[in-house]
Amino acid sequence: MITETYLNHPTFGLLFSLCLIDSESALYTTLYAQRLFFVVTISERGLEFSAISRQEARVTVESRLRILRRSGSRQDYDQLQLVHQQTFP
Repeated sequence: MITETYLNHPTFGLLFSLCLIDSESALYTTLYAQRLFFVVTISERGLEFSAISRQEARVTVESRLRILRRSGSRQDYDQLQLVHQQTFP
């Protein structure tokens, strides 16, 4: 089952979740253009948005793919592989 997660960035508007990075952070991109990428971290002060480059976002997704492949999480791996192909053609 695929779940979609959205956040509202104070400047850039609606962001779409690409993948979890760890238990406290996730990778998001702008909903329509998918040209701006953010690592969103949950902290004591709330949500923190850190802009990263497209290349950093690609490396982050590929790192997550390696983790999922090693863990044997086939369904999660397949879903993220599809996201990778659509986001970084």
